[in-house]
Amino acid sequence: MAPRQPSGFPWLAGALALLLGVVAPGVSHAAMPPAVDGQAMPSLAPMLANVTPTVVNISSKTRVQVHNPYFDDPVFRQFFGLPATPRERVEQSLGSGVIVDAAKGYILTNNHVVGGANEITVTLQDGRTFKARLVGTDPDTDVAVVQIHASGLKALPIADSGKLRVGDYVVAVGEPFGLSETVTSGIVSALGRSGLGDSRYQNFIQTDASINPGNSGGALVNLRGQLVGINTMIFSPSGGNVGIGFAIPSNLASEVMAQLIAHGKVERGTLGLQSQDITPRIARLLNLKQETGVVVTGVNPGSPAETAGLAPGDVLTALDGKPLRNVDELRNTEGLLPVGSTVKLGVLHDGKAREVSAVLRAERLASLDGGKLDPRLAGVTFDELGQSARSQGLYGVAVGNVAPSSRAAAAGLRRGDVVIGVGSTRITGLRMLSQLAGVRPRQLVLVVADDEGSHYVVIQ
Repeated sequence: MAPRQPSGFPWLAGALALLLGVVAPGVSHAAMPPAVDGQAMPSLAPMLANVTPTVVNISSKTRVQVHNPYFDDPVFRQFFGLPATPRERVEQSLGSGVIVDAAKGYILTNNHVVGGANEITVTLQDGRTFKARLVGTDPDTDVAVVQIHASGLKALPIADSGKLRVGDYVVAVGEPFGLSETVTSGIVSALGRSGLGDSRYQNFIQTDASINPGNSGGALVNLRGQLVGINTMIFSPSGGNVGIGFAIPSNLASEVMAQLIAHGKVERGTLGLQSQDITPRIARLLNLKQETGVVVTGVNPGSPAETAGLAPGDVLTALDGKPLRNVDELRNTEGLLPVGSTVKLGVLHDGKAREVSAVLRAERLASLDGGKLDPRLAGVTFDELGQSARSQGLYGVAVGNVAPSSRAAAAGLRRGDVVIGVGSTRITGLRMLSQLAGVRPRQLVLVVADDEGSHYVVIQ
C-alpha cells in the first residue's frame, strides 16, 4: 500500500519530500514542483532525473587461494586423500560507478572497488545487469575504468573541476550499503586535500555531503547535473559518516581514464631529481632563513631537472607560483600532472633566488617478462620501481601486469604488488630477479609487499 499523503495542504508533501531528500526511484521525468503562493518551490528532482540513470551499482568477486603448509605437502594430501586443487576463498566488493561514455559503455569507478577482481557485474538503474570488462586501473590515484556493452545507456557530462570553489553546492549519488540509488547534498568544504588514505597521488575535493560504504565510485555532481568528482572515501573515527567525505576531481579522473583507455595504464611524468625536506639542521648548514622547502640531493643525467639547470644543493621554494613546503607536495605534482606539462620552480642557488621551467617527461622503467624466468610466471610483467618509490626507501620489483588466466593470478598475485623476495632470497631490483632465471624450485614462493603488509604467494 502506498503511504498516505497529508491532506488539506498539497504543498506540504512536496516540502517534506524536499527536506527529507526523498526521490522516487524509477522516475523518468520530473513532475512540476509544488508551489506556495504561486511561487514554485526549489527542487533537485529535475536535475537528478537526468543524473541517476548514469550511476550504476558495481559488484566484484575476487578469488584468492588459501594456502596451508599441510595441504601444500603432497605426502600429506596423499595420506589423507585430499585433492591437489588449492582451496580458495571468494572476496566480494560492492560499490558504484558513473557512465561517462554511453556509446562505448565506459564507466568510471574506484580502483579499490574493482582492482584485482576476477568477475565484475554492473547493474543499471533500470534493473538490467551486465558482465563488465576491466579496461584498466590506477592504484596510485584510486581510479579505474570498466566497460559494458549495452543499449540505451545515458552518460553524465563532465565538468571542469578546476572551477570549483569552496562553498559550491554539490550532490553525491551512489548506492551505499548495497541500497538502491541514494542522493545526499552538501557543499564543497575544501579543495586540494592530500595525505589521506592509500593512494599515492592525491588532490581530493572535501565535501560534507554524506558518503558511506558503497558510495565509492559514485558521482559527485554540481547543481547543473555535471560530474565534478568520483566519491572515494570518508574520514570517520566511529565508522559512520561525520560529514567529512572526499572525491577525486573530475579533471584528474578524466586524465587517468584517457590513459587507461588508450594504454591500459598511466604514464607519469618526472623531473628526474632526488630531494629531501628542509630540516632545521639542513637550514643551518645551507644558511637558510626558512625551514620549509625542498633541497635537491641528486639530478639524473639528461633529465628535465638537468635541462632546467638544477644541481645538488639547490633549494626549491615554490612550485607554479605557490610556496613549496615539502617533498610530498613536489611528488604529488609530478604524479598528477600529465606528461609534457611545464612546471615553474622557484630556486635558491648560493643564496640567490631565480625561477626555472621544466617539462615533465615520462619515466622510462625497465621491465621483465616473468615467463622468461620461470614458466609458472608466464603472463606476469615485472617493472623496476620508479624514482618516487625508491625515494621513500622501498625496494623490490613492481608487478606491472598479471594475466587473469595465469597461474600467478590464481595464486593471488596482483598488479601493483611489490615482490621483495623469492624463497629466502631478498630481491632489490630487476637485475637480482633476472639472476634467478633457470632456477626451478618445486614450489615458487614469492614474498610480496602490498598496502596491508607482506605475505607469501605460492605458485604451483
